[in-house]
Amino acid sequence: MRARLILNEVGIGLRRNLTMTIALVITFAVSLGLLGGALLVRDQVDVMKDYWYDKVQVSIFLCTKNSDAASCSGGVVTQAQKDQIQADLSSLKPLVQDVFYESSTDAYARFKEQFKNSPIAQNASPDALPESFRVKLSDPQQYQVVADAFSGRPGVDNVVDQRSLLDKFFQVLGGLQQLALLIAGSMILVTVLLIANAMRVAAFNRRRETGIMRLVGASDFYIQMPFLLEAAIGAAIGAALASLSLVAVKIFLIDHRLTPQFTITPFVGWDAVIHASAVLFGLGIVLACVTAFITLRRYLRV
Repeated sequence: MRARLILNEVGIGLRRNLTMTIALVITFAVSLGLLGGALLVRDQVDVMKDYWYDKVQVSIFLCTKNSDAASCSGGVVTQAQKDQIQADLSSLKPLVQDVFYESSTDAYARFKEQFKNSPIAQNASPDALPESFRVKLSDPQQYQVVADAFSGRPGVDNVVDQRSLLDKFFQVLGGLQQLALLIAGSMILVTVLLIANAMRVAAFNRRRETGIMRLVGASDFYIQMPFLLEAAIGAAIGAALASLSLVAVKIFLIDHRLTPQFTITPFVGWDAVIHASAVLFGLGIVLACVTAFITLRRYLRV
Protein backbone atom coordinates (compact mmCIF):
# COMPACT_ATOMS: atom_id res chain seq x y z
CA MET A 1 0.00 0.00 0.00
CA ARG A 2 2.78 2.41 0.90
CA ALA A 3 4.71 1.67 -2.28
CA ARG A 4 1.54 2.13 -4.34
CA LEU A 5 0.82 5.43 -2.62
CA ILE A 6 4.36 6.68 -3.25
CA LEU A 7 4.23 5.68 -6.93
CA ASN A 8 0.85 7.36 -7.26
CA GLU A 9 2.29 10.56 -5.77
CA VAL A 10 5.23 10.35 -8.18
CA GLY A 11 2.87 10.05 -11.15
CA ILE A 12 0.79 12.99 -9.96
CA GLY A 13 3.90 15.10 -9.39
CA LEU A 14 5.31 14.36 -12.85
CA ARG A 15 2.03 15.19 -14.55
CA ARG A 16 1.43 18.31 -12.49
CA ASN A 17 4.90 19.71 -13.29
CA LEU A 18 5.14 18.29 -16.80
CA THR A 19 6.81 21.36 -18.31
CA MET A 20 9.36 21.51 -15.51
CA THR A 21 10.00 17.77 -15.84
CA ILE A 22 10.62 18.06 -19.60
CA ALA A 23 13.01 20.96 -19.04
CA LEU A 24 14.80 18.94 -16.37
CA VAL A 25 15.16 15.92 -18.67
CA ILE A 26 16.46 18.00 -21.57
CA THR A 27 18.95 19.84 -19.38
CA PHE A 28 20.17 16.57 -17.89
CA ALA A 29 20.49 15.04 -21.37
CA VAL A 30 22.58 17.96 -22.66
CA SER A 31 24.85 18.29 -19.63
CA LEU A 32 25.43 14.56 -19.24
CA GLY A 33 25.88 14.18 -23.00
CA LEU A 34 28.68 16.75 -22.92
CA LEU A 35 30.22 15.00 -19.95
CA GLY A 36 29.99 11.66 -21.76
CA GLY A 37 31.68 13.19 -24.79
CA ALA A 38 34.51 14.45 -22.59
CA LEU A 39 34.90 10.96 -21.12
CA LEU A 40 35.10 9.45 -24.61
CA VAL A 41 37.73 12.01 -25.62
CA ARG A 42 39.75 11.11 -22.51
CA ASP A 43 39.52 7.39 -23.33
CA GLN A 44 40.43 8.09 -26.97
CA VAL A 45 43.54 9.99 -25.90
CA ASP A 46 44.54 7.10 -23.62
CA VAL A 47 44.02 4.57 -26.44
CA MET A 48 46.09 6.61 -28.87
CA LYS A 49 48.84 7.18 -26.31
CA ASP A 50 49.11 3.47 -25.58
CA TYR A 51 49.23 2.73 -29.31
CA TRP A 52 51.55 5.46 -30.55
CA TYR A 53 53.95 5.76 -27.62
CA ASP A 54 54.65 2.05 -28.05
CA LYS A 55 55.59 2.74 -31.67
CA VAL A 56 57.35 6.07 -31.15
CA GLN A 57 60.71 6.44 -32.84
CA VAL A 58 63.59 8.85 -33.07
CA SER A 59 64.32 9.87 -36.64
CA ILE A 60 67.88 10.77 -37.63
CA PHE A 61 67.62 12.59 -40.96
CA LEU A 62 70.77 12.61 -43.07
CA CYS A 63 72.19 15.40 -45.19
CA THR A 64 70.98 15.96 -48.75
CA LYS A 65 72.11 18.40 -51.40
CA ASN A 66 69.40 20.82 -50.23
CA SER A 67 70.29 20.70 -46.52
CA ASP A 68 71.36 24.00 -45.01
CA ALA A 69 72.42 22.80 -41.56
CA ALA A 70 75.99 23.54 -40.47
CA SER A 71 76.65 19.81 -40.12
CA CYS A 72 75.81 19.39 -43.82
CA SER A 73 78.44 21.83 -45.08
CA GLY A 74 80.32 18.87 -46.54
CA GLY A 75 77.42 18.02 -48.85
CA VAL A 76 75.43 14.83 -49.17
CA VAL A 77 76.04 12.22 -46.47
CA THR A 78 78.70 9.69 -47.43
CA GLN A 79 78.55 5.94 -47.09
CA ALA A 80 81.32 6.05 -44.48
CA GLN A 81 79.30 8.49 -42.38
CA LYS A 82 76.22 6.26 -42.63
CA ASP A 83 78.23 3.22 -41.58
CA GLN A 84 79.63 5.10 -38.58
CA ILE A 85 76.14 6.26 -37.52
CA GLN A 86 74.89 2.68 -37.80
CA ALA A 87 77.78 1.42 -35.66
CA ASP A 88 77.28 4.13 -33.03
CA LEU A 89 73.57 3.32 -32.80
CA SER A 90 74.38 -0.34 -32.26
CA SER A 91 76.73 0.62 -29.44
CA LEU A 92 73.83 2.28 -27.59
CA LYS A 93 72.02 -1.00 -27.02
CA PRO A 94 69.94 -1.90 -24.98
CA LEU A 95 68.61 1.68 -25.03
CA VAL A 96 68.40 1.40 -28.81
CA GLN A 97 65.99 -1.44 -29.31
CA ASP A 98 65.83 -1.48 -33.09
CA VAL A 99 67.26 0.50 -36.02
CA PHE A 100 65.70 0.79 -39.47
CA TYR A 101 67.43 2.52 -42.37
CA GLU A 102 65.14 4.24 -44.89
CA SER A 103 66.58 5.34 -48.23
CA SER A 104 65.30 8.28 -50.22
CA THR A 105 63.53 5.88 -52.58
CA ASP A 106 61.79 4.12 -49.67
CA ALA A 107 60.84 7.47 -48.12
CA TYR A 108 59.40 8.62 -51.44
CA ALA A 109 57.35 5.43 -51.84
CA ARG A 110 55.97 5.80 -48.31
CA PHE A 111 55.21 9.47 -48.96
CA LYS A 112 53.33 8.62 -52.15
CA GLU A 113 51.29 5.99 -50.31
CA GLN A 114 50.39 8.30 -47.42
CA PHE A 115 49.41 11.22 -49.66
CA LYS A 116 48.17 9.34 -52.71
CA ASN A 117 44.94 11.34 -52.79
CA SER A 118 46.61 14.69 -52.18
CA PRO A 119 47.96 17.10 -54.83
CA ILE A 120 51.22 17.52 -52.91
CA ALA A 121 52.18 13.96 -53.86
CA GLN A 122 52.49 15.09 -57.48
CA ASN A 123 55.03 17.80 -56.63
CA ALA A 124 57.51 15.64 -54.70
CA SER A 125 60.52 13.83 -56.07
CA PRO A 126 62.67 11.05 -54.55
CA ASP A 127 65.72 13.27 -54.10
CA ALA A 128 63.65 15.79 -52.09
CA LEU A 129 63.15 13.28 -49.28
CA PRO A 130 66.19 12.59 -47.08
CA GLU A 131 67.63 9.28 -46.04
CA SER A 132 67.10 8.52 -42.39
CA PHE A 133 67.61 6.09 -39.56
CA ARG A 134 64.44 5.26 -37.61
CA VAL A 135 65.44 4.36 -34.07
CA LYS A 136 63.13 2.51 -31.67
CA LEU A 137 64.11 3.13 -28.05
CA SER A 138 63.41 0.79 -25.17
CA ASP A 139 62.64 3.91 -23.12
CA PRO A 140 61.31 6.76 -25.31
CA GLN A 141 61.92 9.26 -22.49
CA GLN A 142 65.68 8.81 -23.01
CA TYR A 143 65.50 10.58 -26.37
CA GLN A 144 68.04 13.18 -25.27
CA VAL A 145 70.78 10.53 -25.14
CA VAL A 146 70.39 9.91 -28.87
CA ALA A 147 69.96 13.61 -29.63
CA ASP A 148 73.19 14.51 -27.82
CA ALA A 149 75.08 11.73 -29.57
CA PHE A 150 74.04 12.54 -33.14
CA SER A 151 72.85 16.14 -33.39
CA GLY A 152 75.34 18.35 -35.22
CA ARG A 153 77.69 15.58 -36.31
CA PRO A 154 78.81 15.48 -39.97
CA GLY A 155 76.26 13.84 -42.24
CA VAL A 156 73.31 14.40 -39.87
CA ASP A 157 70.83 17.12 -40.83
CA ASN A 158 68.63 16.94 -37.71
CA VAL A 159 67.29 14.56 -35.08
CA VAL A 160 63.53 14.48 -34.50
CA ASP A 161 61.76 12.98 -31.51
CA GLN A 162 58.36 11.78 -32.67
CA ARG A 163 57.19 11.74 -29.07
CA SER A 164 57.41 15.55 -28.93
CA LEU A 165 55.24 15.77 -32.03
CA LEU A 166 52.70 13.40 -30.48
CA ASP A 167 52.72 15.37 -27.24
CA LYS A 168 51.61 18.49 -29.11
CA PHE A 169 48.80 16.55 -30.76
CA PHE A 170 47.67 15.07 -27.45
CA GLN A 171 47.79 18.51 -25.87
CA VAL A 172 45.25 19.67 -28.46
CA LEU A 173 43.00 16.71 -27.67
CA GLY A 174 43.46 17.37 -23.96
CA GLY A 175 42.42 20.98 -24.52
CA LEU A 176 39.25 19.82 -26.28
CA GLN A 177 38.54 17.50 -23.37
CA GLN A 178 39.00 20.33 -20.87
CA LEU A 179 36.69 22.56 -22.90
CA ALA A 180 34.02 19.84 -22.99
CA LEU A 181 34.39 19.32 -19.24
CA LEU A 182 34.08 23.06 -18.62
CA ILE A 183 30.90 23.30 -20.69
CA ALA A 184 29.52 20.13 -19.07
CA GLY A 185 30.29 21.51 -15.61
CA SER A 186 28.45 24.72 -16.43
CA MET A 187 25.46 22.79 -17.69
CA ILE A 188 25.48 20.54 -14.62
CA LEU A 189 25.41 23.65 -12.43
CA VAL A 190 22.38 24.87 -14.38
CA THR A 191 20.82 21.44 -13.92
CA VAL A 192 21.37 21.56 -10.15
CA LEU A 193 19.69 24.96 -9.97
CA LEU A 194 16.80 23.66 -12.07
CA ILE A 195 16.36 20.64 -9.82
CA ALA A 196 16.34 22.85 -6.74
CA ASN A 197 13.74 25.14 -8.30
CA ALA A 198 11.61 22.20 -9.44
CA MET A 199 11.64 20.69 -5.97
CA ARG A 200 10.77 24.05 -4.40
CA VAL A 201 7.79 24.51 -6.74
CA ALA A 202 6.66 20.91 -6.22
CA ALA A 203 6.87 21.24 -2.44
CA PHE A 204 4.82 24.46 -2.56
CA ASN A 205 2.16 22.97 -4.85
CA ARG A 206 1.75 19.89 -2.65
CA ARG A 207 1.95 21.53 0.73
CA ARG A 208 -1.64 20.45 1.53
CA GLU A 209 -0.87 16.76 0.87
CA THR A 210 2.35 17.11 2.85
CA GLY A 211 0.45 18.58 5.80
CA ILE A 212 -2.02 15.69 5.82
CA MET A 213 0.83 13.16 5.75
CA ARG A 214 2.43 14.96 8.68
CA LEU A 215 -0.81 14.79 10.65
CA VAL A 216 -1.14 11.02 10.16
CA GLY A 217 2.41 10.49 11.42
CA ALA A 218 4.36 9.99 8.21
CA SER A 219 8.13 10.24 8.58
CA ASP A 220 10.24 12.88 6.83
CA PHE A 221 11.81 10.28 4.55
CA TYR A 222 8.41 8.88 3.56
CA ILE A 223 7.19 12.38 2.68
CA GLN A 224 10.35 13.14 0.72
CA MET A 225 10.41 9.84 -1.17
CA PRO A 226 8.01 10.86 -4.01
CA PHE A 227 10.01 14.04 -4.65
CA LEU A 228 13.30 12.12 -4.68
CA LEU A 229 11.88 9.55 -7.09
CA GLU A 230 10.66 12.30 -9.40
CA ALA A 231 14.15 13.81 -9.52
CA ALA A 232 15.74 10.38 -9.99
CA ILE A 233 13.36 9.47 -12.82
CA GLY A 234 14.05 12.75 -14.62
CA ALA A 235 17.80 12.21 -14.21
CA ALA A 236 17.55 8.59 -15.42
CA ILE A 237 15.64 9.60 -18.56
CA GLY A 238 18.15 12.38 -19.24
CA ALA A 239 21.06 9.95 -18.72
CA ALA A 240 19.38 7.47 -21.06
CA LEU A 241 19.12 10.12 -23.79
CA ALA A 242 22.75 11.12 -23.21
CA SER A 243 23.82 7.48 -23.44
CA LEU A 244 21.89 7.06 -26.68
CA SER A 245 23.79 10.05 -28.07
CA LEU A 246 27.08 8.32 -27.17
CA VAL A 247 25.88 5.16 -28.93
CA ALA A 248 25.02 7.24 -32.01
CA VAL A 249 28.48 8.86 -31.92
CA LYS A 250 30.12 5.43 -31.69
CA ILE A 251 28.09 3.92 -34.55
CA PHE A 252 27.78 6.76 -37.04
CA LEU A 253 30.86 8.88 -36.36
CA ILE A 254 33.54 6.55 -35.02
CA ASP A 255 32.68 3.22 -36.69
CA HIS A 256 31.24 4.44 -40.02
CA ARG A 257 33.31 7.59 -40.61
CA LEU A 258 36.53 7.84 -38.63
CA THR A 259 37.62 4.19 -38.47
CA PRO A 260 37.52 3.55 -42.27
CA GLN A 261 39.25 6.85 -43.06
CA PHE A 262 41.91 6.87 -40.33
CA THR A 263 43.26 3.34 -40.30
CA ILE A 264 46.59 4.44 -38.81
CA THR A 265 45.19 4.74 -35.30
CA PRO A 266 42.78 2.75 -33.12
CA PHE A 267 39.59 4.21 -31.70
CA VAL A 268 37.65 3.62 -28.50
CA GLY A 269 35.55 0.48 -28.30
CA TRP A 270 32.13 -0.28 -26.88
CA ASP A 271 33.63 -0.80 -23.44
CA ALA A 272 34.37 2.93 -23.25
CA VAL A 273 30.78 3.76 -24.25
CA ILE A 274 29.38 1.35 -21.65
CA HIS A 275 31.67 2.75 -18.95
CA ALA A 276 30.76 6.35 -19.81
CA SER A 277 27.05 5.49 -19.81
CA ALA A 278 27.33 3.86 -16.39
CA VAL A 279 29.06 6.99 -15.07
CA LEU A 280 26.31 9.19 -16.54
CA PHE A 281 23.53 7.15 -14.95
CA GLY A 282 25.25 6.97 -11.57
CA LEU A 283 26.27 10.62 -11.47
CA GLY A 284 22.95 11.88 -12.79
CA ILE A 285 20.79 9.98 -10.31
CA VAL A 286 23.04 10.71 -7.32
CA LEU A 287 23.26 14.40 -8.23
CA ALA A 288 19.51 14.68 -8.64
CA CYS A 289 18.73 12.89 -5.38
CA VAL A 290 21.28 14.81 -3.31
CA THR A 291 20.15 18.17 -4.72
CA ALA A 292 16.49 17.29 -4.15
CA PHE A 293 17.18 16.07 -0.61
CA ILE A 294 19.05 19.23 0.37
CA THR A 295 16.37 21.44 -1.17
CA LEU A 296 13.50 19.57 0.50
CA ARG A 297 15.07 19.91 3.91
CA ARG A 298 14.56 23.65 3.57
CA TYR A 299 11.29 23.91 1.70
CA LEU A 300 9.35 20.78 2.71
CA ARG A 301 8.22 22.09 6.06
CA VAL A 302 4.70 22.33 7.36
